[in-house]
Amino acid sequence: MADVNQGSVLPSETSPPVLDGLNATDSNGTEAVNATVAKFVATPEGTALAYGSLVFMALLPIFFGALRSVSCGKSKVAGENGCDYEYRNSSDMPETITGRDAARFPIIASCTLFGLYLFFKIFSQEYINLLLSMYFFVLGILALSHTMSPFMNRIFPANIPIKQYQLLFTQGSGETKEEIVNYEFDTKDMICLVISTVVGVWYVLKKHWIANNLFGLAFALNGVELLHLNNISTGCILLGGLFVYDVFWVFGTNVMVTVAKSFEAPIKLVFPQDLLEKGLGASQFAMLGLGDIVIPGIFIALLLRFDVSLKKNTRTYFYTSFLAYIFGLGLTIWVMHTFKHAQPALLYLVPACIGFPVVVALLKGELTEMFRYEEVSAEDAAAKEDTSEVKKKDK
Repeated sequence: MADVNQGSVLPSETSPPVLDGLNATDSNGTEAVNATVAKFVATPEGTALAYGSLVFMALLPIFFGALRSVSCGKSKVAGENGCDYEYRNSSDMPETITGRDAARFPIIASCTLFGLYLFFKIFSQEYINLLLSMYFFVLGILALSHTMSPFMNRIFPANIPIKQYQLLFTQGSGETKEEIVNYEFDTKDMICLVISTVVGVWYVLKKHWIANNLFGLAFALNGVELLHLNNISTGCILLGGLFVYDVFWVFGTNVMVTVAKSFEAPIKLVFPQDLLEKGLGASQFAMLGLGDIVIPGIFIALLLRFDVSLKKNTRTYFYTSFLAYIFGLGLTIWVMHTFKHAQPALLYLVPACIGFPVVVALLKGELTEMFRYEEVSAEDAAAKEDTSEVKKKDK
């Protein structure tokens, strides 16, 4: 999280390394607009409003993304498991993260972060951000459209006919024909795409912080919903590796803070500290990187699915980890303002999000069961079903 004196500026999940490239917290908030202008000093009310709003916005994609990961994680047909929409396209299907993926992630994230740092040092920041704006314009439209789909399904008038569409690009012909793009959508998706495009154009033209946050929230919710850890051990490996990554790049170098302040894309949530004075035209922002939302969020979502697997009609581990996230993020903000120094948020979030549920599992005698919980990818599940069907036929 950081305070920067600039307009709205992206992540990814989308690209995970980028997502977690903005996990620093900077308490300064006093960067001079130019050499002659006095430094901005936020009022206590403005600071409280800004950081309170950031915490609230961070909780939204974690809570609803976790719920959607349970409802639709294993459902391919609308209406199954309480799912309000259908995963018609492979890009919308959940992606399973294995232990090997988790171990490699901090290395890939570090290379991506340092590569961005070198790009900003060598090439013109203006042209880089222009390319990034176009890239995330497309990603943002798709992410926001996917986020809106279940709500559109609920409010769409039943008397309006729904037409099906398909966007198909292939390469070659005959037996060598290969699909490059195969995207299916209907009338409701078209409406979502139109609304998302309007937001995208608003963001590209104005870089307004509200448009930035709409895209950022959509990226974060999609990340929490569609990135699935296969077990608790994998989650610990991922969070532990990014714990070291975050601490090193914030305390050991100026790379992360530099990239965070230079990167003009919706990979962070922002909220103005001078909103009370200047209204929607405010320009002094506090920010929270999406990596500080998505990375703990996918672990919290895993714990919710573990709760469901216990079939005890309780959500003990989900609520414990959710409260742990609030505690860790609040502690980050407190330390930041106490020591007036950039803070790696995962330094506080990782011990809280892992430690609290583990202690609860120990007290309930379910620690072994927790670490034995395993999820399989949709491809592996389909392969197992095919294998079992073949065995039945052989018998």
